[in-house]
Amino acid sequence: MKPTGPLHAARTALNLDKLKITLVAGDYLAVFLGFEVALRLASFTERHGEVRGLGVSALAALVGVWAMRSQGLLLARVCAMRVVEITRTARAMLILAGIMLLFDRVVKVDLYVRETALACALSFLFACVSRSRFRNWLRHARQHGRYRRAVAIIGTDHEAVRLIDLFNTHRDIGMSVAGVIGDPEQAAKNGLGHQWLGEVDHAESIVDSMVVSGVVLSPGSLTAGRLNELIRHLHRTGCHVHLATGIAGIDTRRLRPLPLAHEPLFYVEAPSLAKAQVVAKRCFDVGLASFGLLILSPVLLAIAFCVKVADGGPIFFTQTRVGRGGRNFDVLKFRSMTVNAESRLSELSAENERQGPLFKMVRDPRVTRVGNFLRASGLDELPQLINVLRGEMSLVGPRPALPSEVANFSAQLRVREQVPPGITGLWQVEARDNPSFEAYRRLDLFYVENWSITLDLMIVVGTIEMILSKLFHTVVPRRMPEPAIVVDEIAPSASLENKPAYEHVA
Repeated sequence: MKPTGPLHAARTALNLDKLKITLVAGDYLAVFLGFEVALRLASFTERHGEVRGLGVSALAALVGVWAMRSQGLLLARVCAMRVVEITRTARAMLILAGIMLLFDRVVKVDLYVRETALACALSFLFACVSRSRFRNWLRHARQHGRYRRAVAIIGTDHEAVRLIDLFNTHRDIGMSVAGVIGDPEQAAKNGLGHQWLGEVDHAESIVDSMVVSGVVLSPGSLTAGRLNELIRHLHRTGCHVHLATGIAGIDTRRLRPLPLAHEPLFYVEAPSLAKAQVVAKRCFDVGLASFGLLILSPVLLAIAFCVKVADGGPIFFTQTRVGRGGRNFDVLKFRSMTVNAESRLSELSAENERQGPLFKMVRDPRVTRVGNFLRASGLDELPQLINVLRGEMSLVGPRPALPSEVANFSAQLRVREQVPPGITGLWQVEARDNPSFEAYRRLDLFYVENWSITLDLMIVVGTIEMILSKLFHTVVPRRMPEPAIVVDEIAPSASLENKPAYEHVA
């Protein structure tokens, strides 16, 4: 039984506030530094003095924090998704730029457009770095059971099972299931018997007596009348209510609220894969791949030299993978393993740390010393820019799988072959370190059905941020600190004032 009472509620609220303050302070500092650096580079402080420069930076930081908040960037569900967070941070910086330019037109502080653009670009960069550090720290804490919210699921059907799997697979969401409420026979049938708390008829009293911050409702488990009655009661007691839709793999941008006669419905837009988008994606790939090869050529040569000198073996490693339409092609990588690595795979199969057909070992004995660095930083994938120019791959897409892995894929998962495989993708950015094959399957299928040029661009930005973060940790290894505060993000029942704000940062 979790602790209850006013003291626990106060400690929970205090800990949540500390998390929120930490994130807000990081955002404020990121924008302040962005403007300070930009104004100094642009000689603003030389023209108008240190005091005005500091005043403009401080004001911009306040506006920047407000803009971040306006984009929902203090919400737990947003912080847990790297691509969404980067997209909204970019949007917040555009809002900041507009407000600062308008402020200059009114107050006449002599802030040029180019200075504002540079300042907001630097603020975006610093905010991404700050939030990356925060996200990695919080994810580590949540994977060890800290900073998680207890919720009750009302429903014992297949949707309830799917929700529990989702929360368990993506522990970085920060939600843990305290139990399920519904039909006991259905709960036992669906493997939820050990989590069953009671029947739906007693849901109000069960939730009121529990130490949870909210509930997740599976509508298929309740009649319409009972569903509406329960939602209204839970709101009266201050409980946060989440209503599942039963829809999986559809981007929220394709869901449009459609009230009919004042009744809440959603219109689900069909996926659009227009030829113009396909052409734009290919131009995007060729342009960025060519630019990347040109800019990174010194890095590529340095890596090639290190790989060759390390053991005298070949520089590149080629491997047959399955591409678009199920066609095989040879993927290029810098060699990170010993020459006989593939022949030793069978003897290591028992050490596989991934669930499902994919293979991964954190301490794979086949990886060379140079290979360890290349893999940790993601630099071993750079030669695949050549695969992109050949048209065999895209910059963004599902990772190309081995023929042996594809042989174990379901027919549903093979839908991923409708798009070109990518050097990076949604799974790599959001859940690369997640051992669950379900996360791999779900995110790949989500990308296939919902891809767009905007999503591709945000995944590329997220990948760059991830690579830089990994490079930093590789060059400066540092153990992630244990959280100083252990938080059970739950609140005692009964009163609204004792419930923590469910959409706090954690």
